[in-house]
Amino acid sequence: MKAARIKAPRRPALKKPSNPCVKDPVGVYCRVRPLSLPDQECCIEVIDETTVQIHPPEGYRVFRNGEYRETQYSFKEVFGTLVIQKQLFDVVAKPLVEDLIHGKNGLLFTYGVTGSGKTHTMTGSPGDGGLLPRCLDMIFNSIGPFQAKRFVFKLDDKNGVNVQCEVDALLERQKRDAMPIPKTPSGKRQIDPEFADMINVQDHCKAEEVDEDNVYGVFVSYIEIYNNYIYDLLEETPFEPIKPKWNNCNTPVRNGDFIPPQSKILREDQNHNMYVTGCTEVEVKSTEEAFEVFWRGQKKRRIANTQLNRESSRSHSVFIIKLAQAPLDADGDNVLQEKEQITLSQLSLVDLAGSERTNRTKAEGNRLREAGNINQSLMTLRTCIEVLRENQMYGTNKMVPYRDSKLTHLFKNYFDGEGKVRMIVCVNPKAEDYEESLQVMRFAEMTQEVEVARPADRPICGLTPGRRFRNQAFREELQRKLEMRGGPISGEAEEQAFSELFLQNFPPLPSCELLDINDDQTLPKVIEVLEKRHKLRQMLTEEIAKTVLAFKTILQEFDSNVASKDNYIQGKLSEKDKIIAEQKMELERLEKKIKTLEYKIDILEKTTTIYEEDKRNLQQELESKSQKLQRQASDKRRMEARLQGMVAETTMKWEKECERRVAAKQLEMQNKLWVKDEKLKQLKAIVTEPKNEKPERPSRVRDREKPLQRSVSPSPAPSAPAVRLRRRRSRSVGERWVDHKPPSNVPTETVMQPQVPHAITVVAASEKALAKCDKYMLTHQELASDGEIETKLIKGDVFKTRGGGQAVQFTEIETLKQESPTGRKRRSSPPNPDQPEDAADSEWTDVETRCSVAVEMRAGSALGPGYQHHAQPKRRKP
Repeated sequence: MKAARIKAPRRPALKKPSNPCVKDPVGVYCRVRPLSLPDQECCIEVIDETTVQIHPPEGYRVFRNGEYRETQYSFKEVFGTLVIQKQLFDVVAKPLVEDLIHGKNGLLFTYGVTGSGKTHTMTGSPGDGGLLPRCLDMIFNSIGPFQAKRFVFKLDDKNGVNVQCEVDALLERQKRDAMPIPKTPSGKRQIDPEFADMINVQDHCKAEEVDEDNVYGVFVSYIEIYNNYIYDLLEETPFEPIKPKWNNCNTPVRNGDFIPPQSKILREDQNHNMYVTGCTEVEVKSTEEAFEVFWRGQKKRRIANTQLNRESSRSHSVFIIKLAQAPLDADGDNVLQEKEQITLSQLSLVDLAGSERTNRTKAEGNRLREAGNINQSLMTLRTCIEVLRENQMYGTNKMVPYRDSKLTHLFKNYFDGEGKVRMIVCVNPKAEDYEESLQVMRFAEMTQEVEVARPADRPICGLTPGRRFRNQAFREELQRKLEMRGGPISGEAEEQAFSELFLQNFPPLPSCELLDINDDQTLPKVIEVLEKRHKLRQMLTEEIAKTVLAFKTILQEFDSNVASKDNYIQGKLSEKDKIIAEQKMELERLEKKIKTLEYKIDILEKTTTIYEEDKRNLQQELESKSQKLQRQASDKRRMEARLQGMVAETTMKWEKECERRVAAKQLEMQNKLWVKDEKLKQLKAIVTEPKNEKPERPSRVRDREKPLQRSVSPSPAPSAPAVRLRRRRSRSVGERWVDHKPPSNVPTETVMQPQVPHAITVVAASEKALAKCDKYMLTHQELASDGEIETKLIKGDVFKTRGGGQAVQFTEIETLKQESPTGRKRRSSPPNPDQPEDAADSEWTDVETRCSVAVEMRAGSALGPGYQHHAQPKRRKP
C-alpha cells in the first residue's frame, strides 16, 4: 500500500451531493461456466444460492492436520452452469438500468481468469444476448415514446450536455444528412445478420416509474485500455491502429495516409468526475443502432490466440451509455432551455481482460508485455480495494492509489460515492485453473466488504406533472372541434370573403329592368350609380397607389436598414471570428500547457512515490534498528544482572577459598614448627645424653620383643595435637554433617578413627538429609598399590539450588592409610667381623628414625587439605 501522496492543487468546485449516512456494499455475484468436456476434472461446486466450495484437484491436494482442506466462499448470489442470461440480467443489471433512467450512475464489470466466460456474459452469443444488448433494449423500451429529436441534446467537450432549440437541431440534422458519410441505421434499415440474433430480445423489459414529462437522449461511446493507454474504438482511422505497414528493413513505412492511434487523456470535470477527452460519442435512437455502433468498435478490439483461450482479450473494454434528460416547459411543448435542469447519468459496462500466468499461456514478445500490463492493472485494482477496505474498517485515511492505473483512475468517482458498483466473478471449474480461481475468490470476498456511499436523488424541477399528456389532450380536443365545424378555413374561402367585404362598400345597383320604352328614369339612375362607383374606384385606386408607394418606401428603407445591419453583423461576425480564432489558439496553448503540467504532475507523483517508498523503507529500517537496540539494551541489562550475580557468587566463593587456603597455610606452618621443635628436642636429647659404652647388639628376637627400649626420641604423641589443629581449622563446630558410609566399607581397627560431631549417618545420600545439613562427608575405601586398605574422606559444602534442590560442592579429601610393620629395616645376616664398624652400624635399623612420626598437612591443591604420615629420618651421629 502506498503512503499518502501530495496532490496537485486544483480549483475548488462543488461536488455532487451524496448521502454520507447511507452506504451500500459492492454487490459481488459469482457465475460458474460449464466445463468444456464432460470428463474434465472439476474443482468448484455450487453449494447453495449464495455459496460455492472450491477444493484442490488431485495434483494440488493440500492437507492440514491430516485432513483434506476445502474452502467455501459466499457471495450475494451464485449462478450455476444452467442459469440463463435473462435470469442473470434481471438480478444484476436491471436495477442498474432503472437507476440510469432515474438519473443515477452505475458500474458493472466482469472479473475472472482467461477463458472463464466474461465476454460471453457481457456480450452474449447468437440467439442468447448478454447483459449489454439487454441493457440497451430495456433503455429504449422504457424511453422510446419520450425521446427527443436528434441533436436536441448536444454533448460538450467537458463531460457536460447542452439543450439546443428546434431550429439549431434542425440545422444540425440537415447538415448531417448532407454529409457523405455512412449514417447509423434507422429502424427501417435491415439489421446486420452477424449480430441480429444477439439483439433479438423478446422480453420487452421496461423500467418502472419513467418520468413522462421529460425528453431523453442516449449517447454511447466505446473505449479500450491497452498497455495502460486509452484508445477510442469508434474513432475513424485509415488503417488498423496497431498494425502499421513494415518494410524489409523491419522499419515502419513512411506513409502520409497512415495515422497512428492516439491515446486519449483522462481529465476531471467540474464535479470531480473522470472522463476521456476527445472520445467519440454517438447519439443513438434504437437498440439496433446502438449495438451496431458497439459491434463496429468490437471488431477493432485487440484479441489474440493463446494456449488458454483461442480469442483472448488483450485489453480492458469499457462501453459507456450516457442518458441525457431534460423536462418540458410549462406548456408541455418544448424542452426547457435551463442547463441546471438537465440530468446526465451514465452506465459503464466493463469487460476486464483475464488474469493469466505466462508459464501456462506460453506468451512471449508482445503477448508477454500485454499479459504483464493486464496483471499490473488488475493488481492495482486489488490494491485500491484493499486500501478502501482498510480505511473503512479501521478508520484510517490512507490515500487510494487510483492514479497507478488508467483503469482505476477512470472509475474512481464510482468508489467515491457517485454510483452503484456491481461485479460479476466468472470462474471456470476445471482443475487446471484452481490456483487462479482461488486468488479470484479471495479478491471477490474482500471486495464485498467495501461500502460505497449511496448517491442522492435528483432534485425536482418544480413544474406541474402530467404536462405532456395534458397538451396532447388539448390538441386532440381542438382538432375534434374543428372537424365538427367543417374543418379548418382554406385559402380560397378566405379570399372570397375578403372580396365580398370589399364589394359591400360600393353603392348598390338599382333595378335595371326596362318595361316601357318611354321609361327615362331607370337608365339615368344606373348611370348615376355607375358614375359614383367609378369615382369611388378611382379614389380607392389612388389610395392603393399611395399605399403601395408608401409601402415601397418603407420596404426600401427596410432593405437599406437590413443591408446596413447585415454589414454591421458581418463586421461583428468577423470580429467574433477573430476572437474565436484567438480563443482557439489560446485553448490549444492552454491544452498543451495542461498536458505539460499533467506530465510534470505524473513525474512529481512518481518521484513522490519513490521518496515515500524510500521514507517508508527508512522508517521500517529505523524501527527495526530501534527494536534491535531495545533488545540489545534489555540483553545488556540482563547480562549485567547476570554478571553481577556471577561476580557476587564468585567473590563469595573465592573469599571462602582464600579463607580455606589461609587456614591451611597456617596449619601447615604450625606443623612445620612442631616438626622443627621435635627435631630440636631429639637433638637436645642426643646431645645431653651421657655417652656409655656401645651396647651389645641384641639378637633379632630381642629387637622384636623390646623395640622401644633402643629409642631415645619421644613417642609420636604429637599426632594428637595435629588432630586438634585440624579440628580447629575445619570450622565444623556448630555445623551439621551428613556422614555417608556405604554398607560395602570394611571396618578398620586403626587407632585414629574419623569422628564428626553433629552428624547424620546415612548409607545412601538423600535430599531430605542434605536439606538438614551444611556439610557432607563420603567415606571411600580402595586397595592401595602395596595391598593395604586406603580410606579417603571426601568432604564438601551443601548448597541450595535455584530449582529448590540440594547440591554438593567437594572442597577437600583426607586420606587414612595403614602400613605393615614388615616393611621395617632389619639386619638380614649376622655381622661379619671383617666389615668395618660403620658398615656394621648400618646393618641395624634406626629405631628413632622409624618411631619419630610427624603429622603434616598438605594445602594448595584443588582437592583441599589432607592428612598423611611421613617418617623423618634422624641425622646420624658423627
